[in-house]
Amino acid sequence: MRQSFRQTTSACCALVLALLVSVSLAKPLAPSPVIGLAPRQTIIPGGSPCGQNTATNRACWKNNWTVKTDYEVTNPPAFNTKTYEFRITNVTNWLGPDGVRKPAMLINGQFPGPTIEADWGDYIQVTVYNDLKDNGTSIHWHGIRQFGESNQDGANGVTECPIPPGSSKIYDFHVTQYGTSWYHSHYSNQYGNGVVGSLIVHGPASADYDIDLGPYMMNDYYYETADRLTLKAELSANGGPPDSDNIVFRGKAKAPTGSGGSYDRLVLTPGKKHLVRLINASVDNSLTVSLVGHNFTVIATDLVPITPVVRSSLFLGVGQRYDVIVEANQAVGNYWFNVTLETGNACGRTRNPYPAAIFSYSGASTTALPTNRGTPLVATCVGEKGFRPIVTRSLSASQFAPSTLPVSLAFHDTPRGQVFEWRVRNTPINVEWDHPVLEYILQGNTTFPAAINLVEVAGADKWVFWVIQNDLNLPHPIHLHGHDFLTLGIGSGTFNAATMMGQLDFNNPTRRDVVQMPGAGWLVIAYKTDNPGIWLMHCHIGWHVAGGLGIQFLERKAEIKAMMKLDQMQPNCNAWRKYQPTSPYLPKLDSGLKRSLNPGQMEAEEYESTVRRLW
Repeated sequence: MRQSFRQTTSACCALVLALLVSVSLAKPLAPSPVIGLAPRQTIIPGGSPCGQNTATNRACWKNNWTVKTDYEVTNPPAFNTKTYEFRITNVTNWLGPDGVRKPAMLINGQFPGPTIEADWGDYIQVTVYNDLKDNGTSIHWHGIRQFGESNQDGANGVTECPIPPGSSKIYDFHVTQYGTSWYHSHYSNQYGNGVVGSLIVHGPASADYDIDLGPYMMNDYYYETADRLTLKAELSANGGPPDSDNIVFRGKAKAPTGSGGSYDRLVLTPGKKHLVRLINASVDNSLTVSLVGHNFTVIATDLVPITPVVRSSLFLGVGQRYDVIVEANQAVGNYWFNVTLETGNACGRTRNPYPAAIFSYSGASTTALPTNRGTPLVATCVGEKGFRPIVTRSLSASQFAPSTLPVSLAFHDTPRGQVFEWRVRNTPINVEWDHPVLEYILQGNTTFPAAINLVEVAGADKWVFWVIQNDLNLPHPIHLHGHDFLTLGIGSGTFNAATMMGQLDFNNPTRRDVVQMPGAGWLVIAYKTDNPGIWLMHCHIGWHVAGGLGIQFLERKAEIKAMMKLDQMQPNCNAWRKYQPTSPYLPKLDSGLKRSLNPGQMEAEEYESTVRRLW
């Protein structure tokens, strides 16, 4: 159950609150008194039963729901609450997946962290214990809509304060979608140190398959810590972000040099169709994947089921997912699953010249390597197009009344040298860890500082349209919290509604929660204001969001306090504010640009040793 402190004037409760806030941070905070959750949904739609979800009937789910059920209107009842406990710890001499030792931050001592699994309509409850020595943390449940539950989104400085060392927080949320997603720390680039895992919600599908092989998480991998890499990436003298040292597949990798690590092997059953849930959990690298001798039948983009599309390769921007079906219809053997990166370093680069894993048929050698390297691909940074959601969303072009969000890059001088500063609406976002936006709402304070880059979205259940105009020739994977959005159009140059309406698609266009915006181009999106809360939109490249590339949307402000128990954030925020003055790394630095530890008086070496903590 969720944490809550009931506000009262009684001396007894005031004493309890004082004791909880002042508790030693050497151990996790005790859970606060339990309150009741909102009643679980129990409405079952009418209509003819369609049967159970089987290998020949994947479109159906528990007899009463199908892949055509509009999950924004109805969901299965919450049959279960799935509970998990996460302990996030420092590991100083971790033997990484490719045999190189490095510092890491792990969940329950493993990488990736535990896979969260639930059924469509369930509640998920995760108790997060911050056992890190010096870092705060928070966990964002990427792509989960959080209908009416913005306070469970896990974006510190936006929906909550960070969880301080020695404290805990309980997340409890309803999964109203189904498919493949992931979770990660939203505290600076901490997830690049290992605080990341898969999140799977089982439900119907738009094509039949025999075997669900589960999540297939891929990510770029660095021997240096993400914190120090962020400091390097922001310096313009370094000419751009660092190359990754490797690409990891399901927590496994072969060292580019030497004999460390091993190739990941995913086993296919001959003659069967396999569901593979592809996830790009990188900090920076976009990935183009291909499987020698096989195609991918794509059935979902992020958490949106689509009409099946066959592709020989797939581009995954940072944060994107695809549910694909792989049919084991070739000779029994071992096949390279290749990752290719764009060679111009426009969307990331790795030092591993041949990042790959192995798809191995049952009955093939478990030690032999594939012999066919496949046809080399020329990877680009262009996102995938041409997907049609099963549950349709179509608009009239007459509704199109967009606002423009310019994305730009500026430079700023610091004691360390000139640094990159990413901006949206000419503002590099700087959230307040100790005063998240939902706390402003709780207090009835709407005097928001300009630095948090907040836009209040007018109206309820209205379609809003955004033209995101990219002024630089680098692409950005744009992620929106709290919504999947319609991708109405993508193009080069400057968008002009007077002359370019013909380039927009209003008839059930691609819908997802991350889309690749091209360099020196534009992206037009739309979403419906059906989800009261505060929702972050940002580039999912870690170096860019740390440098300021983000904006917040405040949606249906007047409804938030009545809908959510916002006082649940107070114990954690009080604990954070108590911890903050004792931390050697706080107050945080806004990309080393504005809010700093007397930067004019700091020597460059001292600045370098001060590990930044952004969101």
